Amino acid sequence: MKNKLQNNLKYYIQLSRFDKPIGWWLLFIPCIYSLTLSSVKYNIYPDLYLIFLFLIGSIIMRAVGCIFNDIIDRKIDVKVERTKNRPLASKKITLLEALLLISILSLIGLLILLQFNDLTVVIGLCSIITIIIYPFMKRITYWPQLFLGIAFNWGALVGWTSVGGSISIEMLFIYLACLFWTLGYDTIYGYQDIEDDKKIGIKSTSRLFGKDTKLHIWFFYFIKYFLLTAALYLVNVNIISYCLLAMAMMYTLQLIKNVDIKDPNSCAIFFNKNRNIGLINILAISLSIFLG
Repeated sequence: MKNKLQNNLKYYIQLSRFDKPIGWWLLFIPCIYSLTLSSVKYNIYPDLYLIFLFLIGSIIMRAVGCIFNDIIDRKIDVKVERTKNRPLASKKITLLEALLLISILSLIGLLILLQFNDLTVVIGLCSIITIIIYPFMKRITYWPQLFLGIAFNWGALVGWTSVGGSISIEMLFIYLACLFWTLGYDTIYGYQDIEDDKKIGIKSTSRLFGKDTKLHIWFFYFIKYFLLTAALYLVNVNIISYCLLAMAMMYTLQLIKNVDIKDPNSCAIFFNKNRNIGLINILAISLSIFLG
């Protein structure tokens, strides 16, 4: 009985991806982009309680998204080498167990969301539509990464409104910057499964771009940094912030140059190192709060 409970707990953790933190980091970072930049605009220090809520919310909602995705894709995952041993695909847990877990986590996520102001709550609830739509996109379009970007970076919207309580052009710039960021790193991520995807007919930008992938990646990251720089300019950040952002750009360019899209391990490393890109970007923004 004890071993069964331990195994079930292990499978629930795997299903929720709590054992793979890179996902919630990439969900959390756009929230903090907006929260810190909004703090610069309004000349206040970031609210640590809000940061804590976004951290926990990112961990929980990333888990909700992963479970929902696995529920929808359980018959596809079993045909893909990298995903065939996922708990639902391999039937280590039942569909009913997955539905129960996603219900509990969704309730926790809702309770966290209700701690924010009314505008943030409304915008946050709208993200449910994007979460529901995303898993189906790989079946009908070669641009599922675009829909992932729409859903995955919703935190850039609620991060801004949680501080200022209003919508602004800077908020939209950050959101779009993060969307192009996701297009870049998730296209590379998709190369891990590209051969299996071809066999079973799953679409992706990885398949769409083919030999021109690197050119598209350069473009996506260029747009990401252009929009992020524009957002920084609009709130009048310190010159040091631009310097650090330039360092992040050089680091990013080196990562793109070195990634081998034919090597799944190289693609995974590139994907994981995007957390470093995000953290350097956050530091660049935060310096303007403390240096004035």
